[in-house]
Amino acid sequence: MSLDAVSAYTLVVGDEDGPADVQVFSTAEAAWRALDAEIRLRCGMRPRPRRVTDPEAAARLADAWRAGEPETRFWQVQAHRLPILLPAIAGTPSRPSGRPSRAGALRSA
Repeated sequence: MSLDAVSAYTLVVGDEDGPADVQVFSTAEAAWRALDAEIRLRCGMRPRPRRVTDPEAAARLADAWRAGEPETRFWQVQAHRLPILLPAIAGTPSRPSGRPSRAGALRSA
C-alpha cells in the first residue's frame, strides 16, 4: 500500500441557537459557496445567483453576520490534506488466453 493525499475543506457555522453546522467539501469553491448560502439563509437574504463565488466577499458577509452577536456566532472554512492508503498495483491484469486485448486487435487491423 502507498500513501497519497486528497484535499478536503470543512465549513463550520454556528450560533447559540443550536449545534454547529459542519459540512465537508472536495473543493474550496464549493466550501465558500456553501458559506455564502448559509449566511444568506440565516440572515433571510435572497440566494446568490449561480456564478463563481468570491471567497473574500463570502468572508465579508460572514464577518458582518458574526459582528451582530460576536460572543455567540462563529464560522470557519478550513483546508485539510487527508492521507489515504492506495493499493499498489504491479502491472496490468492478464487477459484469459485466446481472447486478444482491444489494443492488440486494433494493431492487427
